[in-house]
Amino acid sequence: MNLARISMAVMVMAGIAGAQDLSYEVYKAKVEPVFFKKREGHARCVSCHTAGGGAFSLQAFSPGTKVWTDAQSRKNFDAVSYLVVPGKPDESRLLIHPLAQEGGGDIFHSGGRQFANKNDPEWKVIADWIRGAK
Repeated sequence: MNLARISMAVMVMAGIAGAQDLSYEVYKAKVEPVFFKKREGHARCVSCHTAGGGAFSLQAFSPGTKVWTDAQSRKNFDAVSYLVVPGKPDESRLLIHPLAQEGGGDIFHSGGRQFANKNDPEWKVIADWIRGAK
């Protein structure tokens, strides 16, 4: 087994364990709407991440709709849960990858910097969910 497969297996196992600590209800009510939000100078997260591929891959909408069914939201929850470290927003790829590098983010996000810093209200919504908001 190569290193990439081992890393993916570790991420999957961590995601399964972590999803148990995360609230689906909070995700559906507060986090998922962040993916639809239009930010100045940026595409909505759903514009790129429903196209498939990559670690942050959201479900495609059913034909003729622009909302997810509950079953699709559950699949999104599972996928997004792999990108977080429950209780540790500062270690969670879901928040670090789209965060401006000056604000503590990583080097590259092809969708631009969705969050200028950790004081962004939507960044805080996701961080609260990762910390275990119920």
